[in-house]
Amino acid sequence: MDIRIIKLAKLVVNYSLQTKHDENVIISGGTEASEFITALYKEVLYAGGHPILRLNLPGLAPIFYKYAKDHHIKNFPKYFDYQVKNAEKYIGINTESNTRELTSADPKKIVERQKIVRPITDYIVNTRDKIRRCSVGFPCMALAQDAEMSLDDYEDFVFRACLQDWQKVGKDIDKVLKKIKSAKKVCLLGKNVNLKFDIRGKLADADRGEENMPGGEVFVAPVRESAEGWIKFEYPAIEAGNEVDGIYLEFQKGKVVKAKASKNQKFLHSMLNVDENASYLGEFGIGLNPKIKKFTKNLLFDEKIGGTIHLALGMAYKENGGGNDSTIHWDIVKDMKKAKIVLDGKVIQENGKWKL
Repeated sequence: MDIRIIKLAKLVVNYSLQTKHDENVIISGGTEASEFITALYKEVLYAGGHPILRLNLPGLAPIFYKYAKDHHIKNFPKYFDYQVKNAEKYIGINTESNTRELTSADPKKIVERQKIVRPITDYIVNTRDKIRRCSVGFPCMALAQDAEMSLDDYEDFVFRACLQDWQKVGKDIDKVLKKIKSAKKVCLLGKNVNLKFDIRGKLADADRGEENMPGGEVFVAPVRESAEGWIKFEYPAIEAGNEVDGIYLEFQKGKVVKAKASKNQKFLHSMLNVDENASYLGEFGIGLNPKIKKFTKNLLFDEKIGGTIHLALGMAYKENGGGNDSTIHWDIVKDMKKAKIVLDGKVIQENGKWKL
């Protein structure tokens, strides 16, 4: 086994989750990550925890959405809900066998199913006092293809982004977090953007590799009805196998009032109309991982690229104050190499360079 796999397993179990004796730890992943699952299983045992395996097989999701009847879509998985609520830790492994397998699936079925299982997702994401989770990236062929890399190069990219000195990286992240926490107004100005919104800076949070591996971002929820202006995204947004390119969004009183895309505009509009809050912003994030410099079409990595920001349509995290409850939380990444971030009238980042 590649020694980096063992190091990553140790990092997730001991640093990200701080697994303790007698804790139940769910390990959820696909067969693409079989070696990593084995390493995690061992590390949980070494830490004194109880590993609970939740294995996903390639190709099952498109079969489900093709043949599932109404009662299948609306069935709440009580067994999984019970399992989650009786676990202390949750590891979700980010791999794919085919990143486009749901492109032809009925989007209405997908959205309806998301609504049904959302209480479980919300519990895992938002109930930190009862369960601690970590979403972790792992190299596989499908994600390497999306990133336009060989598998060897993609492995190097993933392990480089994850296997860092997170104590040191965390100190650099905290410098930015401190600035955000003292702010009330954000203005994004420059190439392809002229957008302003209010934030409750004191509710800003950071990911130092604890809830996501790799970590490397600061995030906060915009005040629901405060966004004014427009933004165009250079990078595509991907959801359920649908790649939406050239996204342009215009905001008035916090709501998207105009939306265009050069590719898959119909899908963009369908996402904005999922529910009444899907067209409001739920997150403003800033990428801060020093080892991630390339866009790979994998959000777990892309939202942490240095010199980028990302905005999420839909749900706002409870730790950020909530205020926007939606079925979706759809992150879209923007390059800020020719733009600036202004907090309360002061430029803190210009052309991707910090002015702290």
